[in-house]
Amino acid sequence: MASRALRSSLAISKTSLAPSLCHARPIALHGHTTYVRHSQTRSISAYGYTQAKALTFQDYGEPPSVLSLHKHSISPPHGDQLTLRFLASPINPADINQIQGVYPSKPTFTTALGTPNPIAVGGNEGVAEVIALGDKAKSAGFKRGDWVIMKAPGFGTWRTHASATSGQLLKLEEHAREGITPIQAGTVSVNPCTAYRMLRDFSLLKEGDWFIQNGANSGVGRAAIQLAREWGLKSVNVIRARKDRAAEDKLKQELKEIGATVVITDSELQSQGIKDMAKEWTNGGKEPISLALNCVNGKAATAMAKLLSSGAHYVTYGAMSKQPLTIPASLLIFKDIHFHGYWVSRWSEQHPEEKKKTVEEVLDLTRRGKFKDMPVDEIKWDWETPGEELVAKVKDTLEGYREGKGVFVFGQT
Repeated sequence: MASRALRSSLAISKTSLAPSLCHARPIALHGHTTYVRHSQTRSISAYGYTQAKALTFQDYGEPPSVLSLHKHSISPPHGDQLTLRFLASPINPADINQIQGVYPSKPTFTTALGTPNPIAVGGNEGVAEVIALGDKAKSAGFKRGDWVIMKAPGFGTWRTHASATSGQLLKLEEHAREGITPIQAGTVSVNPCTAYRMLRDFSLLKEGDWFIQNGANSGVGRAAIQLAREWGLKSVNVIRARKDRAAEDKLKQELKEIGATVVITDSELQSQGIKDMAKEWTNGGKEPISLALNCVNGKAATAMAKLLSSGAHYVTYGAMSKQPLTIPASLLIFKDIHFHGYWVSRWSEQHPEEKKKTVEEVLDLTRRGKFKDMPVDEIKWDWETPGEELVAKVKDTLEGYREGKGVFVFGQT
């Protein structure tokens, strides 16, 4: 996936034209006709300017209505600047919410992309390759060919190329990216990091301990199941009940195959016999369930809290049902359940080095075949890919017309 910076020094005189330059483009320099070979990605002009395209929006709203493909040039980097070529960028629910204007983390609106009015680039997660950089960026430890991820949200990753400063990036060291695909690197910093930190940072779980989670089929849920398997933890996993019983059983089995101890539906969670079922799972109730991970809310989330042992921790990181979380006073007073909120974006900003270590550990598990992200739907993005086609793919995600996570995979850009 590596791209080469094409500069004016690669101009070749017409008299020395070789067959390999059959796709060269003629330009006039100093009164003479010269030829400049197209790079594989067609990203660098003869004068060092990078041609870029980005999915941008000027106003908040529904993605199909406000997103458009914008073309612009990026000047050669100097000082602390780096020019990046994106390799893979996923479409996460938070990205959609951000475009709608309902997400706490706001995008960066700017006129730096050559527009009269400020625009923002969609997307918050992804992996990019350094294709050019200034001297200060080199002194900060970066070099051409490095893979980088964004240190914090709001950067805008749905684009072919970008200009950044070293302070905005985290470099994936050579040992971390060895044997890793761009899709794996581009999807590691949100869902897997969320699951990892929630399992580690709220309750001192040791081998053999239990936790319970809803949204078990989500990216975070699948990550938590696999990490728990590696750490020797046991898990109760709640999924949404399906009308198609065969599909429901298939999903339960799929989650068990990646490490889930128990899988139940939200209907089963709210049934009268759930406490007896929980006793069966936990050796007659002798093994406490000391952590809950909630991304749904509503009545089922309250039912999940009632299965926790005294002094347990309940972490909410989402609200997919768009319903409130109702907490019975008895859980606070008599069971001393501790309720927390978790937002990986804030954690990433506050703990960049810890984020890097977390990413590297997940990638190491991935390399060894111990961890895999949820299924993905690759969306190819080449230089000639129409903007309407890219926006339609975002719309598909918005409307749920996709079996796996949508990921922009950049080809010849």
